Amino acid sequence: MNAATSPSAGELVALRLRGGGFDWRSYVLHGAMLLAMLTALGILLVLLADVAIRALPVLTERPLDFLTSNLSSRPARAGIAQGLVGSLLLVVFVAVLALPIGVGAAVYLEEYARDTAVTRFVRTNIRNLAGVPAIVYGLLGLAVFVTLLGLGKILIVGGLTLAILVLPIVVITTSEALRAVPASIREAALGVGATRWETVRSHVLPYAAPGILTGTILSLARAFGETAPLLMVGAVAGTFSAHGGLIDQLTGAYTALPTIVFNWAGQPQDDFRALTAATIVVLVAVILLVNGTAIVLRNRYDRRW
Repeated sequence: MNAATSPSAGELVALRLRGGGFDWRSYVLHGAMLLAMLTALGILLVLLADVAIRALPVLTERPLDFLTSNLSSRPARAGIAQGLVGSLLLVVFVAVLALPIGVGAAVYLEEYARDTAVTRFVRTNIRNLAGVPAIVYGLLGLAVFVTLLGLGKILIVGGLTLAILVLPIVVITTSEALRAVPASIREAALGVGATRWETVRSHVLPYAAPGILTGTILSLARAFGETAPLLMVGAVAGTFSAHGGLIDQLTGAYTALPTIVFNWAGQPQDDFRALTAATIVVLVAVILLVNGTAIVLRNRYDRRW
């Protein structure tokens, strides 16, 4: 076939749009990806079903008592109240510390910092830190907060470690939300005499708020479910007081739901296996609730340009 009789690029595109021809490679790739997705979902559903079946006796026989009782060496009396309080305090501590710093850093990088080699280096390292395994942050917290600074294995150390873990994620999600705001919004505000800070505060941040809120909620959900960093910085299952003063709780030994799951999973009694499964169900339910809240807020306040 010579150049005079060969179809043009426009004709090839039109042919594809009309469904002409058969590209078997595309169908094979599509089928392989679909099979991989269905396999992953099938494995996940099997695992969730197995955990739910194991947790059913505990959640049906003593649902409220399981949620409000303290940890105990006796399975019939053991509950997760201390873990719930500890996880809640950790998440609040992370939110108070990581969110203002992360959002502020993202605003500076996107709205104020010049595009220099240093700025690009900082952005690249932030993205790299978001992919670092959680256990590395646990080792960092153990080396810096527990050993170097001598703070001990207290709840504040666990909160600081988790805050460092989610900080890159907060910066990245906030940066993406700020980039999604059209430049015309900034130009219009600056054109009527607004300062850079007034533009960011009154125009950019309100329009970027849905994306920022979604990213921060998902970051807190990750902090809620982390286990390895807490184990490295001294979270234990047993001595945390769920009814003490706030200062005593922040500066004393602590526990969390992931730590309880890790501890009960190693117990030899069969009854603790059911307790472990019930704790996993509670943990997954809380994380799904948080993720669902993020999706609702994103759809509720999402802006399309």
